[in-house]
Amino acid sequence: MASQVDGADTMQKSFQSVSDNFGGTLEDPLPFYRQKMAEGPVMKGDILEVLGVPPIFGNARGRPVYTLFRHADIGAVLRDQDTYTSGLIGEGLGSFMGTFMLTAMDGAYHRRMRSLLQPCFMPAVLKEWRESLIEPVVRDEYVGPLLAKGKADLIADIGLGFPVRVIYAILGFPDDPKGMEVFATMALKILSGPKRDPEAAKQARIEALQASQALHDHVLPLVAQRRADGSIGNDLIGRLLRSEYEGEKLTDEQVTDFVRMLLPAAAETTTRTFGSLMLLLLERPELLARVRADRKLIGKAIDEAVRYEPVATFKARETARDVEIAGTFIPKGSIVSMVIQTANRDPAVFENPDEFDIDRPNRPHFGFGYGVHMCIGLFVAKAEIEAAVNAIFDMLPNIRLDPDRPSPRIKGVGLRGPEAVHVVWDAA
Repeated sequence: MASQVDGADTMQKSFQSVSDNFGGTLEDPLPFYRQKMAEGPVMKGDILEVLGVPPIFGNARGRPVYTLFRHADIGAVLRDQDTYTSGLIGEGLGSFMGTFMLTAMDGAYHRRMRSLLQPCFMPAVLKEWRESLIEPVVRDEYVGPLLAKGKADLIADIGLGFPVRVIYAILGFPDDPKGMEVFATMALKILSGPKRDPEAAKQARIEALQASQALHDHVLPLVAQRRADGSIGNDLIGRLLRSEYEGEKLTDEQVTDFVRMLLPAAAETTTRTFGSLMLLLLERPELLARVRADRKLIGKAIDEAVRYEPVATFKARETARDVEIAGTFIPKGSIVSMVIQTANRDPAVFENPDEFDIDRPNRPHFGFGYGVHMCIGLFVAKAEIEAAVNAIFDMLPNIRLDPDRPSPRIKGVGLRGPEAVHVVWDAA
């Protein structure tokens, strides 16, 4: 029991380290963004640098940076992958992830690799995983053990653990709680790699590369053994090994790097999305009761939560040629930094954009990515969050915010979400 508590404590500290790293100087930067947007739709300069947040694209290295705010401008950039390329992401966060990072790929290579990966995430596969892995793991290992306690922190007690545990199971790794906690901690350490301060960046880079290499060295032999055993199984690694597109298959190194890329996302984005969704519902008891009574609304609530409070608040591209955006000339080789928060709250697209409204008409937003770079694990993440919300509604009666704890807040610049969501319920 002590080691389990220690492992959870280590994960929580690592999660907090990532929050601190990407938190920036403002809890809610949206008013600041809107002030800059009022000065013009294109800002010359790196707004992340202004707010003290390390960029996902690495240091600008003297390249000009332009920041976009409007939904239309950002959508146009994200649709045109020939003019606005993604390779610069490999210079930042991607440098800790290996060579197989989908978000850093472009053109024909990206299309081929995505075509190899996409069949492994089809609806029929997801349905099987949901019934056999996702729902049992969330209910039996995370929500069920809390029943008698009557109170919990939804982040520390549920949200931090279940996304990594589910991905661990989906991948087909052995049932090893200690190993899973080590994986989660390593994944979070990778996300702490980018830094603004040069001295801090040196040490953080060493630790992130060590964590990344340790993940690689652990996963590669497992992948090689699975191939030697015939690439069987309906788990993700088995499916990745069997996947084929136009005569091309994934190598052991590519499968290993893809797994390494998945783990940080599982340890981070799903946790924060789950936390933000639950807080937004708990702050609105009537809406929470409505969603509890009609579970078909959970999916709409997730989509609206990601629009309203996207976890990853920036995207970046590099210009492959001279371009003009909203009357501003942007030379070839520039970095285009895009503020997802303002795009997702753009009144030209979303009526009453600052309201959390699960009934709003469906409009494209950028919280899950967009176009060819839409998050490949999107439906797995949504299935995990739906399973967690359903289990909480079913098993924790009359759940509500804990009146004896400080009110939770969604905060952060580069990554947003609550650090804790303390709740109580009517324990049996």
